[in-house]
Amino acid sequence: MGEGGSRLGNASRTALSEGGDLARNIAAFAPRTAQQDLAAAIADAFDSRGVLLAEAGTGTGKTFAYLVPAILSGLKTIISTGTRALQDQLYHRDLPRVRDALGIGVKTALLKGRANYLCHYRLEQAKGEGRFHSREMAGQFQRIVAWAGRTRMGDLAELEALPDDSPLLPMVTSTADNCLGGECPFFADCFVVQARQRAQAADVVVVNHHLLLADLALKQEGFGEILPGAQAFVIDEAHQLPELAAQFFGEALSARPLVELARDALAECKQAPGALAVLQEPARALEQSVRGLRAAMDELPVRGTRSRAAEDGTVEAALDTLLESLRTLHAALLPLREAAPGFDSCTARAKEFEQRLLRWREPAGDDDAGFDDPDIDRPVDAADASSTDPDPDAAADDRGPLASDDDASVLWYELTARGFRLSRTPLDVAGPLARHRARSQAAWVFTSATLAIGGRFEHYAIKLGLREPRTLLAPSPFDWPRQALCYLPRGLPEPSARDYTQAIVDAVRPVLDASGGRAFVLFASHRALREAAALLRDPVDPAPWPLFVQGEAPRPVLLERFRASGNGVLLGAASFREGVDVAGDALSVVVIDKLPFAAPDDPVFEARLEAIRRSGGNPFRDEQLPQAVIALKQGAGRLIRSETDRGVLVLCDPRLLGKQYGKVFMDSLPPLPRTRRIEDVDAFFAPESAPAAATEA
Repeated sequence: MGEGGSRLGNASRTALSEGGDLARNIAAFAPRTAQQDLAAAIADAFDSRGVLLAEAGTGTGKTFAYLVPAILSGLKTIISTGTRALQDQLYHRDLPRVRDALGIGVKTALLKGRANYLCHYRLEQAKGEGRFHSREMAGQFQRIVAWAGRTRMGDLAELEALPDDSPLLPMVTSTADNCLGGECPFFADCFVVQARQRAQAADVVVVNHHLLLADLALKQEGFGEILPGAQAFVIDEAHQLPELAAQFFGEALSARPLVELARDALAECKQAPGALAVLQEPARALEQSVRGLRAAMDELPVRGTRSRAAEDGTVEAALDTLLESLRTLHAALLPLREAAPGFDSCTARAKEFEQRLLRWREPAGDDDAGFDDPDIDRPVDAADASSTDPDPDAAADDRGPLASDDDASVLWYELTARGFRLSRTPLDVAGPLARHRARSQAAWVFTSATLAIGGRFEHYAIKLGLREPRTLLAPSPFDWPRQALCYLPRGLPEPSARDYTQAIVDAVRPVLDASGGRAFVLFASHRALREAAALLRDPVDPAPWPLFVQGEAPRPVLLERFRASGNGVLLGAASFREGVDVAGDALSVVVIDKLPFAAPDDPVFEARLEAIRRSGGNPFRDEQLPQAVIALKQGAGRLIRSETDRGVLVLCDPRLLGKQYGKVFMDSLPPLPRTRRIEDVDAFFAPESAPAAATEA
C-alpha cells in the first residue's frame, strides 16, 4: 500500500465521489468525505487480508462504504448484520442499488438460519399427527401444505400471514438437533441444502450474526462449514457480536427440544410396526418430567445460577427424574435405530441431551482452589488468574483480558412462562473468535455506529480478541450545532431517590410542551417506565399528547402508531435504544432517564465482573462503564437520522456532571451543543429557529 492508498481503495473512493458511479446512478446519493475514507480503509483491509475496527457515526453511509469495495474487489465476501430485518433490507434494497450503479454483475445470495426454511420431512411427519389445537391452526397448516407444493426457495417469510411465534413453525422446520442430514429421504430436495449451495456459489453472501456464529462454532450438524472459502468478512452492527458469541460458544438445554424429542420419537412409530408399544411410555415420561421440572422451578427467581437451583431439593429431584427419563428413552430407542430414518437421530439426541444435562449439573474443575465459585467451571490446568495484566491500556492479548480464564464458563438457568433453559456460557469469547479468524485467513472488518469509548477502541478490540487492529473513527457528517441540542436539566435528585421518576416527568414536561410531543422517553427499567406512564396519564393533569407505552402493543405496532400520530410520546425501555429508525419531524426529542448500567441480576454479567476482579482488573472501569457508554450512544443515536432532522437530547442523570466518570459518557457522544436552561430548548423549537435549508453533508 503506497501513500495514495491501494488500487481498490482509490477505485472505491472514486465510485463514492462527486461525479462517481453512485452519484450518477442513485438519485438521492450525496458524496461524503467520511464515507469515502471508510470505504478506502475497508478496501485496504480487503487487499492486505487485515483487520479493521471502524466506528461510523450516524449518517456516514457505512452500508455503501462496505458494499462498494466488496463488489469491486472480486473477493468472496460474507456480510453479516444484526437481525433478519436488516439482512432483508441489505439484500433486497441496498445491495442491488450499489451493484447496478457500479454496473458489475456479481452473484449474490441471501442465507438465513435453518429455522427459516420449510423441512419436507417434518412437514410429512406433521400431516398425520392431528396436533392442531384449533380449526384456525388446522387451516393455517393446510395453507403451508399448499404453499409447499409451489415454493421454489422454501423461505417461510414468503408466507406473510404466518406469525413469527406460530406453534406450527417448529413442526415444519428442522433444527441442528433433529435434522437427519444425508440420511433424510428428502435430502435431494432440501431447501436448506439448496440455500447453502447458492451461498457457496455466490460472490457476496448476506447472513446474520446468528448464522455466522453457528457456522464458526460448527453447530450445523450434517452440513459441515456452510461458508467455506470466504476471503473477506464484514461484520455490521459489530457491537452485538461478543454477547451473541457467548451464546454460540456455550451450550444450552431447554424445554422445547426435549418435548420435541418425545413427540418425534412417537411420530417415527408410524413407519415401524410394534415400535409404539416400546416407546409410548418412555416418551410420555419424558414429556411429564419436562413439565415436572418447570413446575418445580416455579418458586425460583426468573434467572439464577446453578447453585441457586441446587439449594431447592424439589428442583434437584425433578432434575434426577429428567435425567432418568432421558436414559430410559435412549435405552428404548437403541434397538429401533434401523427401523425408521428418524430413530437413529432421536437416539443420538437423547444421548446428547443427557450429556448436556450432566455437564450442567456436574461441572469439571470444581476442585480448583484458585477458582472457588461453584457456578464457574474452569479447566484445572488453566493458568493462575492473578497473572493477567490489570493495566486497562495494555495492548490487547490475542486471548482477551481473561486470557487465563479463556475457557471459564458460568452455569445458570432462565425461566419463561412455560419453559426453562439451562445454559453454560463462556465468560470470554476473545480466544475462540481469534482462533476462528486466524483459521479463515480472510480480511475482517468490524463496523458499527457505536464501538468507541471516548474515542478509543480497546474495550471491543479486547472482547473480539484483536491484537492492535487498525482502527478508524468516521465522524457523522451532521451539522450538530445547527441540528441538535443536548439539555441537562438542573435540580434532579440522585437516581436512587424514591421520587426520581416523578422528578424526571416534571423536568421533561416543559421540553415536551416546547416540542409538541414527538418524543421517545427511554427508561433503564420497566418499573420506572410503568410509573412514568401512570404519572403522564394522571386524570387530574393528563399529558396532552398521545402516549405509546412499551408492553401495551407489539414493538412494530407501537412504532407505526407513533409515526402516524405526528405528535406522540413513546415510553420505552432498552429494546428501543437500538435498531429503531424514525427520521423526520415525528421524532424530535429523545429523553434518557438514567445512565444505562446493566442490571446486576444477570448471572453471566455478575460472573464476568467477578472474573475481572479475580484477574486483577477493575469491573466498573473494564466492563460496566464501557457497556453503559455504548448503550447510551445507541439511545442518543435515535435522535438525528438525516441531514434535515433536528432535535433535542435530554440527559436526566445528574451523575453525568456530578461524577468523574460522567466525562467518559459526554466525550463519547457526538459534539452536541449543551445547555442547562429550558429557555434554550424553547428557543430551539421556536418557529423562527428552523433552518432555511438542508445542510450539505
